[in-house]
Amino acid sequence: MKLTVLADNTTLIERYFLGEPGLSLFLEADGSRILFDAGYSDVFLRNAERLRIDLSNLDHVALSHGHLDHIWGLEHLLRRLTEDACEDRPVARPVLTAHPDALSRRGMGRVPAIGNHLSPAVLADFFTLRLSKAPVALTERLIFLGEIPRHFDFESASSPGDPLRHADHDLPAPGQAAAPGLPDTLADDTALAYASPAGLVILVGCSHAGICNIVRHARQVCGETRIRDIVGGLHLLCAPAARLEATGRCLAEFAPAAVHPCHCTDLAAKIALSRFVPVLETGSGLVLDYP
Repeated sequence: MKLTVLADNTTLIERYFLGEPGLSLFLEADGSRILFDAGYSDVFLRNAERLRIDLSNLDHVALSHGHLDHIWGLEHLLRRLTEDACEDRPVARPVLTAHPDALSRRGMGRVPAIGNHLSPAVLADFFTLRLSKAPVALTERLIFLGEIPRHFDFESASSPGDPLRHADHDLPAPGQAAAPGLPDTLADDTALAYASPAGLVILVGCSHAGICNIVRHARQVCGETRIRDIVGGLHLLCAPAARLEATGRCLAEFAPAAVHPCHCTDLAAKIALSRFVPVLETGSGLVLDYP
């Protein structure tokens, strides 16, 4: 598998790529082309152009969860696909795989929208939707992990955001109240796992489910205990020292050969985790190859 970081909060020194508070990865695995998250804006598309990566012919789009810094870039991908059709260029129809909650509307306090702002009906015009709480094989060796069981107490925390709104992408009828929301437990937070000959490569978006919970679930789903790499956001921003210590000790037991933390992982967390596991630099434009 070849992995390219198309968008991250960080950029690499002396590499001329754009960064933003979001995450997007491009994967080439088992003959398929996969976009994992789309960041916040069109940065992932602009960086892909710099890297001579054509995102007009994707086989799959997979979403880690339904927050704006991972899915709002989809709007720009839809524009690209629309422009292809207008110019009579071949138009791909990727399979979009996500947890059902990932397409819900979300707010957070005074911020009216932090979740999906494109209706499932609009997305279905461009993608074949595959919404699943269970693991799904994207390719022979790449697995969408589905809903992550919450096992480790030190990773359990109240989730941000207001109630999920599943069914009100359309305006309510005059005089009719909006449908009530459901508590947002961030059940949609998930990851991908690639079974390389040297162990699992685990790709995460924000790890709201907890990175140790994710690794534990990936090992169970894939029947593989070795961890080759962990790439993505670990949701360790301003994390308490006790949480960092517990996470580091847990990851050390999993013994990953490498960890590429990025996006929502701050410098203090990277330094703390480096006491337990090999922490490597990550940023927009990074390319990793896993035989």
